Amino acid sequence: MSSLQNGSVSSSGKGPPCSLLCVRGRDIVNASGNKIILKGAGLGGFLNMENFINGYAGHEHEFRTQMAEVLGKDKAQYFFDRMIHHFFTEEDAAFFASHGLNCIRIPFNYRHFIDDLNPDVIKLDGFALLDRCVEICAKYNLYVVLDLHAVPGGQNQDWHSDSGITRALFWEFKDFQDRVITLWEAVARHYRGNPFIAGYNPLNEPADPTKDANGHYGARLVAWYARVEKAIRANDPDHILFIDGNTYAMDFRAFPDEPLPNSVYAIHDYSMMGFPIGEQYEGTEQQKKQLRASFERKVEFMKKRGVPVWNGEFGPVYASPHKVKGGEAEANEVNKKRFALLKEQLSIYRETNTSWSIWLYKDIGYQGMVYVDPASPYMKLIQPFVEKKERLGLDFWGVVNKDSVKHIYEPFIAGLRAEISEKHARTKYPKVWTFGRHVERVVRECLMSEYVGWDLAELFRGKEKEELEELAASFAFKNCKGREELNNILRIDCAN
Repeated sequence: MSSLQNGSVSSSGKGPPCSLLCVRGRDIVNASGNKIILKGAGLGGFLNMENFINGYAGHEHEFRTQMAEVLGKDKAQYFFDRMIHHFFTEEDAAFFASHGLNCIRIPFNYRHFIDDLNPDVIKLDGFALLDRCVEICAKYNLYVVLDLHAVPGGQNQDWHSDSGITRALFWEFKDFQDRVITLWEAVARHYRGNPFIAGYNPLNEPADPTKDANGHYGARLVAWYARVEKAIRANDPDHILFIDGNTYAMDFRAFPDEPLPNSVYAIHDYSMMGFPIGEQYEGTEQQKKQLRASFERKVEFMKKRGVPVWNGEFGPVYASPHKVKGGEAEANEVNKKRFALLKEQLSIYRETNTSWSIWLYKDIGYQGMVYVDPASPYMKLIQPFVEKKERLGLDFWGVVNKDSVKHIYEPFIAGLRAEISEKHARTKYPKVWTFGRHVERVVRECLMSEYVGWDLAELFRGKEKEELEELAASFAFKNCKGREELNNILRIDCAN
């Protein structure tokens, strides 16, 4: 279905009733001892917004600040509250469950629970937001993984940790680390014994640049995981921990041989062959081998230690007719390759009994199972800004090509790169990023995005609550469209 307004969905989830899950050997099992494979999606853009999902530029806290300046604090807060309300409702849960999916990963931002100017007090408003979502999922027999996606100082160098910079300060300040321990203690107390909570994902995509004695990155991360595990277990001895590897959930070399008890270890298995820039997936045997080799490298730790694997994020970015030169015909051809890549990845996960959570459930049109209608009030308002972002290459996820800005950045980066010795060209962590990529993240995705972000806020100037409600309601399920082929692929996989 291209439109969701008249779509019919089941009233409850499939499979056995949700019960407390635990780890038994290589498996996740329910209270009856039956093996459970978690299959679901991430609810990004909801309690942790992201630029390419919600449409702004840069970082969430900057967007909120700019909107408060233009609209006033009360009306800005009203708009964000209503967007959150419409973003996930019973209609979304029913649609989700109708596909046979059984688990929703809920990313949340620490700012819903911690005020940086009063950090010792946990805000109860954050629990009200999470509780509403968990209660909706419970009605449809859906498990929930609680994913802390953004922490004080930022646990990684990217926009989705909402730090505003490209440095992960979380690892440099014990105060930041202590605050998050306190937050997880409160969350564990709150959800102790709740059968609809599959478990806790303490940190999304950590990227700790500190080395251990063997020269592997992640020394502080490993120490912090040991702390948070003890803190959570003191308040909730039963729920599973979903432990992301270092360097964006891809590296476990610094992890100790003895796994944490009742824990599932999590990878993120994106393939760049599913993104607009670079090699495209053609389904060759070499590419299939490459996909499998990448997956096997990431799960080597789990296989050696006999623990379950959870792929917390993966998924291609899809082409839209207005973003490619050849229009609908070219977009369809591109997406045929992206869907083939997705199918191949899912086949790997089936063969290896890997639980997974695709990224993403809902957005403004890049990769969500459902997306905001281009004809909605919100998209009609922000579309010129989205096009400007794409032209300037401000969102890494939303860059179709770099042609429109290469005349600016290529000579700039080349001139700067010429001053860096070959010996030190790859010294900055993460080393897999080139010098040019590091520059882009600072200049385009932080500095330029913060400046340009004001253009979006100005589009809301003068709007009253009735208009803001209409804009926020663009994210409601009935006002969204479904990515038919993606949803069909997921439905078939869940039926197998």
